[in-house]
Amino acid sequence: MALVVQKFGGTSVGNPERIREVARRIAETRGAGHRVVVVVSAMGHTTDQLLDLAHQVCRRPPRRELDMLLSTGEQVSIALVAMALEDLGVPAISLTGAQVGIHTDGMYTRARIRRISTGRIGEELEAGRVVVVAGFQGITDGWDITTLGRGGSDTTAVALAAALQADVCEIYTDVVGVFTADPRVVPHARLLPVISHGEMLELASLGAAVLQPRSVELAAQYGVVIHVRSSFERREGTRVVPEANLEKAMVVTGVTHDRNVAKVTVIDVPDRPGVAFRLFSELAAAGINVDMIVQTAKQQATTDLLFTVARTDLEQTLEITRRVAAELGTRDVRHDDTVGKVSIVGAGMVSNPGVAARMFGALAAQGINIQAISTSEIKVSCLIDEQRLEEAVRAVHDAFAPGAASEQPALIQPR
Repeated sequence: MALVVQKFGGTSVGNPERIREVARRIAETRGAGHRVVVVVSAMGHTTDQLLDLAHQVCRRPPRRELDMLLSTGEQVSIALVAMALEDLGVPAISLTGAQVGIHTDGMYTRARIRRISTGRIGEELEAGRVVVVAGFQGITDGWDITTLGRGGSDTTAVALAAALQADVCEIYTDVVGVFTADPRVVPHARLLPVISHGEMLELASLGAAVLQPRSVELAAQYGVVIHVRSSFERREGTRVVPEANLEKAMVVTGVTHDRNVAKVTVIDVPDRPGVAFRLFSELAAAGINVDMIVQTAKQQATTDLLFTVARTDLEQTLEITRRVAAELGTRDVRHDDTVGKVSIVGAGMVSNPGVAARMFGALAAQGINIQAISTSEIKVSCLIDEQRLEEAVRAVHDAFAPGAASEQPALIQPR
């Protein structure tokens, strides 16, 4: 008897018929003799609708009240899924994040899980019930409701799988797995049956929408096997596994792109110790993740500092950056939200020189200008004009997919 954690996204439970289908799928797993914990997102576009409602009544809704509001979406869906299971004769109980004991820090709208109390889930499983848990939410030590940010239900599912030492964490979504390209961009895309945690984490962080980056980070930390599957098709999907389980045969495992990018440039920054710390520590304190950072030296005692953030964080980033820049005596702060990022990822890049040059050559051949570059041992990212993004994906894909299995990349759906 295995312990299986299953997560169903918003489109999977988007209407009553889909909820009944999800219940049938859960019932099949339980009928095979397994114990099942289910994590459910809010129905369809409920979260977006609640956000829109909040902004209709308040120009800048307090983050605490946003979490109070947004957490209600999952409570609707877990109750409905539990009802559908009961209707099939499957004993089930729905539990909120607080009832489960998912304890987080106090960073509203983007909280991080600190610990999970598994006692209640264990009791319900021992009683023979399917436990249906509200994804995306938790509670602080002061009993305030928090949410985990976009895609937070993935994080809930993986965290529960780790805490419960589940045999597998199945993520059911509206795609059948990780593809060799987004079929909307590269029509000859193929399904990748397996990918490593490390490569998946880079892809997710660079714009992949199949899995939330923090969920993959947790899976890597605790050795959780993730099985990405379709809610609508009976296909095997993609397994995300520890690196030790994979042969590093491919130089480039993935090419992905991200539209949720904005570029900020601080002009004439004083060239002295502590300046970068002053700016980026304040952005970090606000919970803003900075990606690319490029510092350009000048002949005088100043530099230009370029960095990227998510467009959703741009307004707050500019507010903080302009304040700090004024205090430092810089000349100007500029921004551009018409850029995008194309990236390649692959564990095999470590021992294969010339990969970055090959990517740059593919972009140059199409006349695509690179505005900034960032690298690590297993990834290269280029900041380019957003209007050329899909063209760039196709060019880079073709450069690393000549047909040889050892060089066939595994691309993934973009945001």
